Amino acid sequence: MKFRLVIPLLLLILFINSLHAQKTADSILNEAYEQATLENKNVLIIFHASWCSWCKKLDENLNNEKIKSFFDNNYVIKHLTVDESKDKKHLETPGAYSFLVKYMGKKAGLPFWLIFDKNRGLIGNSYGSNGKNLGCPSSEKEIIDFKKTLKKTSHLTEEELTIIGDVFLIKKKTK
Repeated sequence: MKFRLVIPLLLLILFINSLHAQKTADSILNEAYEQATLENKNVLIIFHASWCSWCKKLDENLNNEKIKSFFDNNYVIKHLTVDESKDKKHLETPGAYSFLVKYMGKKAGLPFWLIFDKNRGLIGNSYGSNGKNLGCPSSEKEIIDFKKTLKKTSHLTEEELTIIGDVFLIKKKTK
């Protein structure tokens, strides 16, 4: 009889531990700010979802070997998962949606990003000069806005910003 109670109790404990194992938005942000303070960098927070092709493209570009070090040298980059489909809600970062809403990203679409200084002050976001979310910038106009934000929030040189623009620009095929 006691053995029958032990197994459900162990399963319950494992389930509760798994709930606590997923990091919250607050814990991710706190770690990012601590690291940014130690490394004298700013914090780039990217809101994304597993289904989002533009989110994947943004990550692909940020990890491009031509520019990855530019971002790594200037930013602590963290991802917060939001807006998952019903069957993947478990992937969402607890507390991330509230953070997204707080910084006016609720209706922006994904990816949506914010840049904070090491003291938690907002110093940049993914809204372009036209008031629309740049997300993963790909047009010349979006890249101009993106580079302005990067210039304002980093120590990137003009040469580095040009290379970043080249990586992000999606060239239209001519007929």
